[in-house]
Amino acid sequence: MELIKSFDEYNLQKLSRIKNPFLHDFIAKYVELCNPSKIFVCTDNIEDENYVRKKALEYGEEKQLANPNHTTHFDNYNDQARDKENTRILVSGNVKPPYINTHNREKGLEEIHELMEGIMEGKEMFVCFFTLGPPNSPFEIPAIQLTDSAYVAHNEFLLFRKGYEVFKRLRDNPRFLKFVHSSGELDERKTSKNLDKRRIYIDLDEETVLSINTQYGGNSIGLKKLAFRLTIKRAVEEGWLSEHMFIMGVNGPNNRVSYFTGAFPSMCGKTSTCTLIHEKLVGDDIALIRNINGEARAANAEIGVFGIIGGVNRKDEPAIWEVLNGQNEAIFSNVLVKDGKAYWSGMGVEIPDEGENHCGRWWKGKKDEEGNEIPPSHKNARFTVRLEAFRNVDLEALNSPLGVRIHGIIFGGRDTDTFPPLSEAFDWVHGVITKGASLESETTAAILGKVGVRRFNPMAILDFLSVPLGKYIENYLEFGKKLKHKPRIFAVNYFLRDKNGRFLNGREDKAVWLKWMELRVNDEVSALKTPIGFIPQYDDLRMLFEGILDKNYSKDDYIKQFTIRVPELLAKIWRIEKIYKENVDYVPNILFDELKKEKNRLILAKERFGEYISPFKFSG
Repeated sequence: MELIKSFDEYNLQKLSRIKNPFLHDFIAKYVELCNPSKIFVCTDNIEDENYVRKKALEYGEEKQLANPNHTTHFDNYNDQARDKENTRILVSGNVKPPYINTHNREKGLEEIHELMEGIMEGKEMFVCFFTLGPPNSPFEIPAIQLTDSAYVAHNEFLLFRKGYEVFKRLRDNPRFLKFVHSSGELDERKTSKNLDKRRIYIDLDEETVLSINTQYGGNSIGLKKLAFRLTIKRAVEEGWLSEHMFIMGVNGPNNRVSYFTGAFPSMCGKTSTCTLIHEKLVGDDIALIRNINGEARAANAEIGVFGIIGGVNRKDEPAIWEVLNGQNEAIFSNVLVKDGKAYWSGMGVEIPDEGENHCGRWWKGKKDEEGNEIPPSHKNARFTVRLEAFRNVDLEALNSPLGVRIHGIIFGGRDTDTFPPLSEAFDWVHGVITKGASLESETTAAILGKVGVRRFNPMAILDFLSVPLGKYIENYLEFGKKLKHKPRIFAVNYFLRDKNGRFLNGREDKAVWLKWMELRVNDEVSALKTPIGFIPQYDDLRMLFEGILDKNYSKDDYIKQFTIRVPELLAKIWRIEKIYKENVDYVPNILFDELKKEKNRLILAKERFGEYISPFKFSG
């Protein structure tokens, strides 16, 4: 094996134990290109993880907080989110699928390699091995990360399973995911300086991601959403699902646990659902779903959480609050720091009037160059912790080589006036098309600065697609065809409002919806058949609200929430049809057929009952 002189004997020996020429060639190529002054190879030993953690502090990328297990990190003031413009899928020729940000592969590689030349001079490269999904399982996907950021490597050790031993077992197998990241030149605060040269290029042909001149986790933590693009393509090619979904177990009667996955766009209740403290947490973000013996079985690609911290407080997010205030290891990114303690917006305690945050020295009322007041913590401030820190984590499910059997799939969006809080699809095809592929979510001020705009976001995956949308949906339908035991598909909507703009449900009501779904997948409650699927019966919900929340649930509440709003539902179908007809290159015909059936059912119901139909009309 011929590698660059930057390796000392100790680290060369560690790498030499992996007998994979494809791996050696990949590392040699980028060591020569990036030219680090030092290289550290990470095995699965805790000593190597501790070395990375120590270097994050030594190099100034992280600072110690008062809690000895907590550190904080700041990104550049303008490097606080995924860089959508410069995150590009590299494609051969001039192929430009809708909804996918692409760049010519040959030109893109030439450009980024030129920018990467010598980018690690004077810095240390960390060579890290991981696996997405449990090792020694059908879900195992080996991955290597080369990075000059100890902060990025530290995050990945918290978020992903170690894979050095997996790579030793690979031998000469060329199939593994590859990531190269450099923070580039750093400023006096140790944040990425050359943001104008920020690039995140995803080479599907070689299953490689190149990310430079950025530290923000969504751009730099390779195995997170960057790897997601690679696994989506692999899943579609091989006939399984790689999904933007949580995995959770819902406790049922007699110690029964039924497992669900759920896809929600940002700010729609995904994290607050899967971290409900009385249920079982398996994963909060990425689910790998395979057909194993006719069952849809899911495994968490990760073992940690890289979550938005804003709004996390003792009352609304008790499970996360407990973890962030415990003794487990945690990284706080872009929060406010004062006297060694982290503070963030919406935490429910008094926040100091000054301290240090993503803008440097901060004080209450400080404004940016455009005159906008700078909040104490960034709206996209994050925390990184291992899942094992949650007392309601289901470790057996998390580590199961065969994942868990999925009983139900939940799709949820932010919708003020159309969908009821809860409905169940008639079957797999109906659910995939009308609940998943038709998913919309209204924007909030925190996302786009414009409230109430409906954003089309099928399966909450649009931002991460690496294959044409039609092919992705077709794979979903084909996957279901081959299952002997198909999960039921549900839609939830936590954001329905009345005419005065008041929410029709409380934040805690999601606990009831989950219990009803758990009973449904076990055939223990019946339901009302409506034009858009099945909805709960009033008496079942009344008993659940009383038993779970000790809350009176009136018939008036039920009618307001579960009225079938025909005009709004028809308008939604017309919007979705138009999007697929005008903006998607290829769409399986069954999508339009299923939407037409739903439209016809709604029109017939309107002729019979009127435009706004009480759920009690469907009880006969």
